[in-house]
Amino acid sequence: MTRSWRKLSITIFIALIFLCILFMVFGAVNSTPLTAQSVVDEYQLPIGQSMFENDSILGTRDPIELPFLASPGSIIHQILALDLQGILMSLSTGFVPMDFSSISGSGIDSYGHVANVEGPGFLTFEGDKLAVKAPDNYVWGYSDTYKYLNKTETGVDIVENGTVIKSVPESEIKNLNFSSQYFDNETIRSWYNYDASVGSIFTLEKGMSDFSDGRNDISSADVPKIFGQDVVDYAAEYPTGSPILLYSGNYTEQPGEVYGTSLGSHPEYGDGTREINARQFVEAWNGTVIPPNSTSSGKDYVYFESANDAQAPGGSAAHGVCPPARALRAAVTAEGFDLPVGMCWDEDAVLFGYNPAQGILVYNNHDYPVKLNMWVEGEGTGMGIYAQIIRYIPNE
Repeated sequence: MTRSWRKLSITIFIALIFLCILFMVFGAVNSTPLTAQSVVDEYQLPIGQSMFENDSILGTRDPIELPFLASPGSIIHQILALDLQGILMSLSTGFVPMDFSSISGSGIDSYGHVANVEGPGFLTFEGDKLAVKAPDNYVWGYSDTYKYLNKTETGVDIVENGTVIKSVPESEIKNLNFSSQYFDNETIRSWYNYDASVGSIFTLEKGMSDFSDGRNDISSADVPKIFGQDVVDYAAEYPTGSPILLYSGNYTEQPGEVYGTSLGSHPEYGDGTREINARQFVEAWNGTVIPPNSTSSGKDYVYFESANDAQAPGGSAAHGVCPPARALRAAVTAEGFDLPVGMCWDEDAVLFGYNPAQGILVYNNHDYPVKLNMWVEGEGTGMGIYAQIIRYIPNE
């Protein structure tokens, strides 16, 4: 019985070799070679789309099946892989699954699945081949308004990805149920009644665009799927258009020097109000991560108390923000960054007319990200205020 099985195995092997040679000859004469570009064009593959290990580059599309007799390369792939079930299926249907190895480079296996890619890669070209490129050590993009309210003459339009999905009359705005950690229906009605003019927008959801590695923009729904909920939460805290560090690979956190000051006393402006504003400034800037060669402000939705000041435009100012601003100024300029926009070198470090959170801009001129840490110790006029840069140094 063993001898009979051996003879049968040899016969099958010889037959497979014969078929392999036959299809190679037939294919060389009769088939038109597929190229990466022709496959992308014909099957509308999503160049630039983010992908993970084991994802199909076809997404949810049906597998690409080619005519049996015109696809020698795919048949040979099945034979060499000893995929007897696949060969029988191809013989019975007349079609064979495409072998991607002839048109793909790194990051894609012969079945068209993402392979050997850590983190969120993306589909691209590698010369004349298709490839899934692993993320760079750091990937960042910019938050972008994806779903928003647009004030009209009669109410608001709900716009998603540039398309108006619903028009809501003014009388029905009170029934809108959009909300987040930072806004609710009351916020929306206040915006509509007091802050917005026709054409103004109120951001409901943020997507991501202008990626550092050139991948496609992604919708608000895809941000948590690809980069995690932490990214969504971070982007929600900062103004739309802020740079957002989305992915970081192998790096070491290197703390910079700590710079500090104290609140001090200026009773003419109200030391209680000054302490509130100082703490708000720290809240606005603590934890801000600035990607390489990017500019960031502090957080959105941070508010400051006004104190009477005859020398200030409008007769009032957010006194108390200058001590923490001096600590922040010391930390970033010691790092080699320029003086932040909205600041000066005076004791009163924040210029009139600049919001201490969203209006001040810090530019990171390093080739790696940095994080700004700020905190307070104690309370009252002797409260200590501190700032420190944390460098995300890439490992070799």
